[in-house]
Amino acid sequence: MRSLRRETTAAWILVLPFVVLFLAFTAGPVLGSFGMSFTDIKQRDLRTPFAVEGVGLDNYVKALSDETFRKAAFNTAYFVVVGVPLTLAVALAAAVLLDRGIKRFQALFKVAYYLPVVTSIVAIAVIWRFVLAPDAGLLNTVLGWFGIDGPNWLASKTWAMPSLIAMAVWRNFGSAMIIFLAGLQGIPATVEEAGQIDGAGPWQRFRYLILPLLRPTVLFTSVTTGIGYLQFFEEPLVMTQGGPLNSTLSVSMYTYQQFGFGNYGLATSMAYILFVVIAVITFIQFRLLREK
Repeated sequence: MRSLRRETTAAWILVLPFVVLFLAFTAGPVLGSFGMSFTDIKQRDLRTPFAVEGVGLDNYVKALSDETFRKAAFNTAYFVVVGVPLTLAVALAAAVLLDRGIKRFQALFKVAYYLPVVTSIVAIAVIWRFVLAPDAGLLNTVLGWFGIDGPNWLASKTWAMPSLIAMAVWRNFGSAMIIFLAGLQGIPATVEEAGQIDGAGPWQRFRYLILPLLRPTVLFTSVTTGIGYLQFFEEPLVMTQGGPLNSTLSVSMYTYQQFGFGNYGLATSMAYILFVVIAVITFIQFRLLREK
């Protein structure tokens, strides 16, 4: 009994630094911000915090009735609904290509595909501004060879969001590709050999044998990619500043702007609305893609 007590004491001593840091820098701020969402706190109230008053659910009602917030929510949904499947499809195609097609210089291709994931968003913005520039941009130059007059991609309400989605897919598919590649390499070769013996073609073997075995991998990549895309912020910030006419404004960016305006209570309520949406969508993904 005494030995067990000593081990328990030693364990608590070892985890105490983490517990203190977690309470001070994670749990404390989270609970504090949640409480702020029910108050009228603004930037001017930082000097007189006791003057802050509770407003109940008014901030949540105000956020949901804000036309700009609803526009940002629509933009975010558009970005997620189009961007996540496209990213996973490109990642899976690249993983299959590396696993089945490319045998030489495979490590070089892995690094090349993954490099955008670890590249600074500023460097990526410079590259894509060159590609999407309206006059001498690479994309419009290529379209001009075929007699097509390309638009001003980032200044068009129609093309600004697809342009950001294309950049996000290029930037993020490498991470999902590495995970898909690990999943493919974990499937025994005998599974595909059995399908081949039964007369199944390449697509049938992939559709009915390989893809079902990749369900846990698809679940993981869809959840992580979906959570990241629901919080998309850097792309519109550095490329379009939310324009034109709020057509690329995201919920995260609008929340950031409200913090900048000093509307702390309203901004935190927007952040928690986004948190609830992320939790609900993640739950749905687990229900749909879990192993049966």
